[in-house]
Amino acid sequence: MTMPIPGSERFASRPVDPEELAAALPESLPLHEVTQEQIDGLDPLTYEVIRHRLWSVTEEMGEALQRMSGSPIVTDANDFDFAICDEVGQEVQVGLYNTMLVGAVDLAIYWTLRNRAQNPGIREGDMFLCNDPWVGGGLHQNDVIVFQPVFHDGKLFAWTSAICHEPDLGGVGLGSFSPAAQDVFSEALPTPPVKVVRDFRLQDDVADLWVRRSRVPMLVSLDLRAKVGANTVGRKRLHEVIEQYGADTVKAVMKRMMSDAESRLRDKLRTLPDGTWKATGYQDQSHEGDRGVHRIAVAMTKSDDRLTFDFTGTDPQAGVINCTYAGMRGGVMLALLPMLAQDIPWSAGGLMRCFDLISEEGTINNATYPAAVGRGPIGPAWLTGTLVAECLSQMLDCSPDLGKSVQAACCGTWDTAVVAGLDQRGDVPVPFLNIMMEPMAGGYGARPTFDGMDTGGLFCIPMGRIPDVEMTEFLYPLLTLWRREEPDSGGPGRQRGGVSASLAVALYGSEVPAGLVFASAGKAVSQNGGLAGGYPGNTGLEVLVRGADVHGALASGRIPQSVEDFGGEAEIAPCYAQSYLAPGEVLYMNWQGGGGYGDPLRRDPEAVAHDVREFKVTAEAASDVYGVVLREGDVDDGATVERRRSLTARRRDRSEPVTAVSAQVDLATARRIDDNLVVSGSIVGCAHCGQQLADTGTDSTLALLRYDGPVTDAGPQIVSDPADYVDDEIVFRQLSCPGCLTAMYSGVVPKAHVDHVAEVSRFVSAGVSGG
Repeated sequence: MTMPIPGSERFASRPVDPEELAAALPESLPLHEVTQEQIDGLDPLTYEVIRHRLWSVTEEMGEALQRMSGSPIVTDANDFDFAICDEVGQEVQVGLYNTMLVGAVDLAIYWTLRNRAQNPGIREGDMFLCNDPWVGGGLHQNDVIVFQPVFHDGKLFAWTSAICHEPDLGGVGLGSFSPAAQDVFSEALPTPPVKVVRDFRLQDDVADLWVRRSRVPMLVSLDLRAKVGANTVGRKRLHEVIEQYGADTVKAVMKRMMSDAESRLRDKLRTLPDGTWKATGYQDQSHEGDRGVHRIAVAMTKSDDRLTFDFTGTDPQAGVINCTYAGMRGGVMLALLPMLAQDIPWSAGGLMRCFDLISEEGTINNATYPAAVGRGPIGPAWLTGTLVAECLSQMLDCSPDLGKSVQAACCGTWDTAVVAGLDQRGDVPVPFLNIMMEPMAGGYGARPTFDGMDTGGLFCIPMGRIPDVEMTEFLYPLLTLWRREEPDSGGPGRQRGGVSASLAVALYGSEVPAGLVFASAGKAVSQNGGLAGGYPGNTGLEVLVRGADVHGALASGRIPQSVEDFGGEAEIAPCYAQSYLAPGEVLYMNWQGGGGYGDPLRRDPEAVAHDVREFKVTAEAASDVYGVVLREGDVDDGATVERRRSLTARRRDRSEPVTAVSAQVDLATARRIDDNLVVSGSIVGCAHCGQQLADTGTDSTLALLRYDGPVTDAGPQIVSDPADYVDDEIVFRQLSCPGCLTAMYSGVVPKAHVDHVAEVSRFVSAGVSGG
């Protein structure tokens, strides 16, 4: 664990009280404000027209950045976002791109108002640049924000911002990922807010200082100018709206947008039971050479119209798997926006008033300076969002109306592979650096009534895309051997998780080895867990095929279809590593699908047969995991009944015995908790057979059968061996009803994992004991 550096706490940004912040600003920075009467006096038609105009401003800013940027990270993957904020930085309207960034933009503006208003001052025509994740704006140093104050009649009216991930900003590792980093000094330099534009002119000295650090300075320079251009578009369009409708009216709409979002979310929360729900997840390995498992824990408490997310118990910061407070907050927003606010305009400044965060500093999702945070967004922040989504799903599953928003975990992380070397295809060799963007095609988690979307994208980037193969081969000396969906990669369940995909690439047009950096997770411990007994999706896997002869195979007319087809020696890549890719060798990546929902033995056999025909599930998995027997592609009903009976009996035989009460729950009058559980008075029972599982007045845990076995028992989607990555014992754990053997929980977890699903206290605190 790194030791905090004295004075670094000045750069730690946190949410502020808007009124206190406004009162603390110097007289030289007057604010444009409106009264509550002006806000309440808006007519509905004007409000809706201006609200949609502000939405269109952010959309146009996004289009401007995409047109000007030359980076596939922006043009293809849509790893960027925008915001319009009010005069003190509260987010009024955000983009539909990387939603994790929503949790960080306002923090940078708060910090700038507190620390830059006097010196060097905040004036019309300024723009600030920042990539300091402790300040905010982004979640790690590669997230670079350019934001500007917008003035009207000499008063600070609003802020606009544009932010995107940069391919490289220096540091030890390619793409600024340093797998061995123990502190931030091995990574890209964090830069607190600095004026990059004055009097509407880009400052060449600051711009040169900025791009000098990068291995790809032309791309970084172009992105800088693209963000300046996008902010310019935002300022001009905002002034046009002000000119048409008046400054006070536009500001009143901005304030009303936030208060409406807040009130609608609070109204929704009031319809849900009060209670506390818990989730725990893990990062396998913290840096190159590490073989540990590192925990993030969250307890979500809902009380009336407010949520509290308590991360007490999370492990201390370690290696590169840390994020700052901004990352933790971004992880919460990653889950909250699509699950609780999917039918509410994303006026994030209002939505964020509805929850509190409790976290110990110096932990892996609230790291203190100078921790290494290069893995922040796609490691601890992402896992934070997955765990928050699990808690929200448990809460929403209790509601007949809102249960449709329940969703098992989507792909649990981003598998990062950075390839950099020498492009020798032209007359003059030139360096290249490419972050493989194909893992954008992750599988979505299953829902109670729908399968997860196959290769549907990333939960945090609703408008994300994978790059075009031909464009990748045009830009870089790489040959794509295949990019395809992988059967069995979606988590088995009554509703199946979305499948993921794999990629095989080789150098083509470079005769010297390329450098390679890996940064990933979810290899030993699943990060794409299921819900209500659904199984996790596939574990990730990266392989380097050494000694392969790709060019020889292609020259002979043979197209390899698997890793084994390449010949050579398969070298399994750790979660974090620095390596190389030599000419003729192959990089294979298989990233994660979504988790399943419900017991796979309860899936409609015809749906399984359809999955087999569509190559989403293999016939072997249909039999071994779903208990469905096929004959020439059709379901053999009799054999399927017998197969499922056999698999159910196997669950009983392999599980630890449990003392179960013989009493039954009246299913006709009981209330639903999730796909498998009901409650009647103080009694919790199985929703399928009525078996009593607990009396919340006397029991401490649900009376469930428990099985811990090899991870391969979870199914063929477990494609990696935990022993290749960590020293902790990792098991497939399944908790089942002792009456009908329905799976209540299925996961690939450390043996020491605490099963929150079996805690009776969650039913008591959820207010369900009253029937």
